[in-house]
Amino acid sequence: MGETSSVENEFDDWFIESLKIYNNIHEYQLEHPTRVIEWTSEKTICVAGYSSDKNEILELLLPLKLFTDDNQGLCAERDFKVVHGGFSDGSIHCLKHIPGTRYIIVAIDYVTSFCCHELSSSNCCFLLRCVVTNDGFNSNLQVWDLGGEDCDVIKRTGVLQLKSASSDKGVKIAPGLTGDPCVLHGSQISDIQLTELTSGKPLYSLGKDIPDLLSSLQFVSGSVFLACACNGDLYVGDTRNPSGLQNNPAGGREGVHWCMGVKTDLSSSDPSSCSVARLSSACQVVVSDLRDLRAPLFQAQLHVQRKTTSDDFMKVTWAPALDNCLAVSGFDGMVRIYDTASWRPELMEFQPLFIHRGHMMSDDQFDTSSAVVTTHVWHPSRPRTVLSAAVDGSVHVWDWVDKATASC
Repeated sequence: MGETSSVENEFDDWFIESLKIYNNIHEYQLEHPTRVIEWTSEKTICVAGYSSDKNEILELLLPLKLFTDDNQGLCAERDFKVVHGGFSDGSIHCLKHIPGTRYIIVAIDYVTSFCCHELSSSNCCFLLRCVVTNDGFNSNLQVWDLGGEDCDVIKRTGVLQLKSASSDKGVKIAPGLTGDPCVLHGSQISDIQLTELTSGKPLYSLGKDIPDLLSSLQFVSGSVFLACACNGDLYVGDTRNPSGLQNNPAGGREGVHWCMGVKTDLSSSDPSSCSVARLSSACQVVVSDLRDLRAPLFQAQLHVQRKTTSDDFMKVTWAPALDNCLAVSGFDGMVRIYDTASWRPELMEFQPLFIHRGHMMSDDQFDTSSAVVTTHVWHPSRPRTVLSAAVDGSVHVWDWVDKATASC
């Protein structure tokens, strides 16, 4: 009885605190938990389950209350809304939206035969909007049509069957930024490849025997990309130069798992303007840039007590509309926001600017032991709006209060 009362008091305290620290907080419950949240527009996201059974793949409209000004009075739309949906026969561990897709793609028996046809062809699917997924267990990439105004069904239109030396680990995906729709993908450094979606044709392959497993992959310009190995090594590649891969060893950080988050300025023609944050399973963050990836600009030891031994959900991301701010999740049921403006080159412990604890809370429980955040993303233009998901299938969108004492 006393334990129940303590839990209730903990929840009540958090609920009262949330009224002060959030401008908005909204919740949605999925049938199966997701580890992917991908923006498809300023107001819509795509999510998909990762259970071993049949999973939903959904495009959700965020609560319109988020986008109303305070002086506009009440807003009736305060909930998430499913605008397009479909099903996947397997799990989805990686999902990327391909921006600006305007192509006709034909799937022939779900193999790598893709070809471009005229719209009048009867066996074509006109992909106005497209996402590419991977199940985390093989190297195949699934191509999905998100649908449009005349269709609310998300349909799989084809599969790229790719060869990979470590396909049982799945592949990482990075959408191309320019030209025809294409994806950069790989499961280890040696099999990184750029593939054109309309034909399945390889546009770039590395051709180097580097068996290090890949944890993160991202373009920093139209041709330059960054790849982070699970051991923390960073590689800089250029799709115009297959032999020009640059290796930047992590050095002295063996035995831990690493992932990366990259903040790019796509308006700049200089890729070196991007910032790279590497997050380790030892709860360390190392920040550098392309001018010298071996030397950290600054770093931090995070005060985090891990609630899971898995490294699958580790994630670090830069705020696209805030200077010096990054978010970290995947160790427990919290998302932590940090202001890196005060960080130093020496490894020191720093406290977070803000902590989202909402995934540990519900009306009848306060769960700090089993709640684990599976992923999070920043809104592309709203400075303090973040979405997050957890292993219980909850999806939250939250906008925290900008206190006068906050430095970012």
